[in-house]
Amino acid sequence: MAALMTIPTWPSELPRPSRAGYQRQALDPRLARSTETGPPGYRRRYSAVAETVELVVTLTRLQRSVFDLFHRDLGHGSLPFWMPDPTTDGWPMLTADGTPLLTAEGTPMLLSAQWLCLFGSSQPIETVQGVEFVKSFSVVVMP
Repeated sequence: MAALMTIPTWPSELPRPSRAGYQRQALDPRLARSTETGPPGYRRRYSAVAETVELVVTLTRLQRSVFDLFHRDLGHGSLPFWMPDPTTDGWPMLTADGTPLLTAEGTPMLLSAQWLCLFGSSQPIETVQGVEFVKSFSVVVMP
């Protein structure tokens, strides 16, 4: 009997990625056909399209250690993991006019969304700003 693999989850100790540096782009699902003349021709290579997302997190020294250990435990980025979608998860649900929806107790109702990810093709880049560490990295969000 094959062992089940548990997919790790993005550590809750790490902050939400910042809006600065956020970029999202779908991988190109097209396969180019060479044409001798005229415009290029394309056909679908695959129907499910992954997306590459560029992210930046600002970390304390402790959070930097958590990030580095998580990345190392994922085979230096070679294994998949679950990550809260930073554009959706934890944000309040809104009405059409932008008013937050509330529970009966008056607490805002929050959205929840997770990504199944792999770290991108290059390793995370670290810079230092004062006493904080800034990690820039990409993830591939699976369809």
